[in-house]
Amino acid sequence: MNGAAGAPRIISWNITIRCPLKCSHCYVDAGEVEAAGVLSTQEALSVVDQICETGKPVVVLSGGEPLLRKDIYAIARYGTEQGLRMVMGTSGYFIDCDTAVNLKEAGIRAVAISLDSKDAATHDSFRGVEGVWEKAMQAIGYCRDAGITVQINMSVMRSVISDVEDVIGLGISLGVRDYQLFFPIPTGRARQIEPRSPEEYEELIRQILIRYRDSNLNIRPTCAPQFRRIADGLGITNPVWGRGCLAGITYCRIFANGDVTPCPYLPVSAGNVRTTSFSEIWNNSPLFIALRDPDLLTGKCGRCRFKTICGGCRARAYRREDAASPLWCDGLAIPDVLNGEICGEDPWCPYQPGEVTP
Repeated sequence: MNGAAGAPRIISWNITIRCPLKCSHCYVDAGEVEAAGVLSTQEALSVVDQICETGKPVVVLSGGEPLLRKDIYAIARYGTEQGLRMVMGTSGYFIDCDTAVNLKEAGIRAVAISLDSKDAATHDSFRGVEGVWEKAMQAIGYCRDAGITVQINMSVMRSVISDVEDVIGLGISLGVRDYQLFFPIPTGRARQIEPRSPEEYEELIRQILIRYRDSNLNIRPTCAPQFRRIADGLGITNPVWGRGCLAGITYCRIFANGDVTPCPYLPVSAGNVRTTSFSEIWNNSPLFIALRDPDLLTGKCGRCRFKTICGGCRARAYRREDAASPLWCDGLAIPDVLNGEICGEDPWCPYQPGEVTP
């Protein structure tokens, strides 16, 4: 039923916004300052209990750099004990052999490590700290040795298939089978990175889908929901993909201060777990209810026959009036009230409804 809530499948939790890196797509230097009102250990454990009331989703402990929280193992262990699948997103900067073993013992089932290039200098330049590439490579090995599944997260900043092939090839040589390819959203420092045209990225997505259609790898373009339309036109299916844009439907983000938003790049608060239970926010927030109703989509997204499998990127459709509003590491805005078009058309999609998908 339109607007109805199922159980969340994935929750990304920015457990801290502190970070040792200075990424090109980050709005603040190094992420040295913690978020105002960051959840305490006891509050974080309470959030785990609240999440369990809605189901048993995958919980991604992210940041900033989640390993900067001294209580990270306690939070991971508690979530594991409650039956949640606890995983982590990290640069790998702080992962050594002992850390990997500690993560495994705390119940971390998988770790997603950022790797943006096969070339160390390119990756380090993008991440703003020398030696980050080498640490990421070592972290992949340490995690695999500890029995933790590794996923590589790549930020795709150029519409060049060889860049993607190089990273995936490197990952394969390290025994990695899972990849998320993140396509840029112009927030934070990413506003300063010259964007490629939607048509260029459309063609890149097509090339990626064709190149890996017969592989046994798990590859998902992220922040590019039109990949479902492109895949449909190519006759490519994958039961694990789900809908193109998952924001507020099977996925959401918990900010460091307890605000719940549809996704990290859509900085609109649906409520705060300090004052409203997570289950109440997830099931009854008007914001989430609206995102779950494809009939509320406007513009060409509303007219598109792919709206139930793609949905358009809600973060790109959202138009924030106050461009000077404070942003933090990774270019994510501090959650605020809705002041833009949440159900508008995705300006990054070149497809016009009625066209035959090649």
